[in-house]
Amino acid sequence: MSRRLDRVNELLRREIGAIIQKDYEWHGRLVTVAEVEVTQDLKEGKVWISVLGGGAHPVIEKLNKEHGSIQSKVMKRVVLKSTPVLRFHHDASAVRGVEIVNLLEEVDKLPKAPEADEED
Repeated sequence: MSRRLDRVNELLRREIGAIIQKDYEWHGRLVTVAEVEVTQDLKEGKVWISVLGGGAHPVIEKLNKEHGSIQSKVMKRVVLKSTPVLRFHHDASAVRGVEIVNLLEEVDKLPKAPEADEED
């Protein structure tokens, strides 16, 4: 991926995140933008959303329904040749990370084999 495209992705991630936090109420959920991936021609963009504290499906559904409004707000804040059509997807990596940490804690509680005495 080109350096320019990386900068555009990061800029869009920050701006979309600010819009989502400021303009929408999530009722006890923490909604963050994990990543943005735009195509080379800047026509389409995938926005990966992390949701903690509740179901992700209603959040993703609401964002996809409101994508036109979000795009127009992004267009006012970010000057690009064309504003990408945004599609929102759930990023479950945070949930998977918590599950892995919980599994590791369970494994740590299991009985351990006695340590063998080392001889020199």
